[in-house]
Amino acid sequence: MTQVGHITSAWRYPIKSMAGESLETATVTLQGLAADRLYAFVQAESRSPFPWFTGREHHEILRYQPIWSSDQRPILSVSTPNGEKFPVTSNELRQELEQASGVPLFLLPNYRGSFDVAAISLISHATVDRIAEASDTPSEPGRFRMNFIVETEDDIPFGEDAWIGHTIRIGDSMRVAITERDSRCAMVTIAPHGGDPLTPVLTAIAELNNANAGVYGSVLTPGEVREGDMVVIED
Repeated sequence: MTQVGHITSAWRYPIKSMAGESLETATVTLQGLAADRLYAFVQAESRSPFPWFTGREHHEILRYQPIWSSDQRPILSVSTPNGEKFPVTSNELRQELEQASGVPLFLLPNYRGSFDVAAISLISHATVDRIAEASDTPSEPGRFRMNFIVETEDDIPFGEDAWIGHTIRIGDSMRVAITERDSRCAMVTIAPHGGDPLTPVLTAIAELNNANAGVYGSVLTPGEVREGDMVVIED
């Protein structure tokens, strides 16, 4: 076994393309982080294999913040950029997004998560910092919307690519098969807080690593992940 780093933060995104939430303890199931990408808004008239309504259609969606109630069975609501709060299933929230974007929408609940490729994603600080340096933009891990941010031992940008084909263990028991690189799209050009595109980011990733940044994986053994947990290659 080889220790390759440690977790500095864990994130989930209860509503696809909206703001994320930092987790002190991330419960990871065979489907990924519990409640990650639990909901997604879908373009009702799209016939694309990627019909999701994301920041590419409406940059401001990244400023919508999911909020859980403190009930025994938590209910998910959304705080909008103008300070209003709506249940995720409300017509008011859907209509606000439709009016702002001009795109007809419907809400899709999916307990397995509406993922682009795989249920688990990781990126290193070295990768994030190198992209920021090359694109002359702030170093913002949240831009990449990954589940786990890793401080690596070797601090080599894009070094996580070498984990592909291996099994890693995070913390005491959670195990992930690292399956492929994360091929980036225009979403990374948008600052995590919304706003205008920052196109040099995607250009930098393309020049540095063939448009790949971070890696995807599939859960082999569920478990809990906390800040500071070691990341170990098992094989």
